[in-house]
Amino acid sequence: MYIIVGLGNPEEKYLKTFHNMGYIAAGDVAERFGVKFKKKECEAFVAEANVGGEKVIIARPLTYMNNSGRAVKQLLAKYKATPENLAVIYDDYDIPKGKIRIRPSGSAGTHNGMRSVIAEIGTQNFTRIRIGIRDEEVNIPLIDYVLSEVRKTDYDLFVSACGRAADAAAELAKGRTVEDVMTAFNG
Repeated sequence: MYIIVGLGNPEEKYLKTFHNMGYIAAGDVAERFGVKFKKKECEAFVAEANVGGEKVIIARPLTYMNNSGRAVKQLLAKYKATPENLAVIYDDYDIPKGKIRIRPSGSAGTHNGMRSVIAEIGTQNFTRIRIGIRDEEVNIPLIDYVLSEVRKTDYDLFVSACGRAADAAAELAKGRTVEDVMTAFNG
């Protein structure tokens, strides 16, 4: 059993914002496994795959970003999974745009969605796949930046980053260790 959660905001108006990088990457994971988001459960849209005989749940919370932990907690309970079998994909302002970083644990940093996840599940010990969004050329308040749309000139860069994040999540779901995935994807 493995659970992959892509953080974002559920409304259409947020679809192409920086804060929805996790949602986009979760969609890419589902595509890699040939499944679609067909169910609503645990306050999330859910796709279910079978990978090497193991169930893999891919989820996009229907809560807003700051309450993402509610959905993650419910998913872990429903599927009787432990945080060690969880990967959360999300945008990270602390990383330069277009880069991805995988970590086996850690704090929430500046990310309110991750603060919610950590608070709800009671641990920092789960895998994070972070998609960098920091743009040194943009100087606006963080809350305005994360809710702004990706510039057309950066679109391909972020599509590629979400794809690499999805590839990393897929490798974890296939049973590769976090350390192996970090070596392969943390550039």
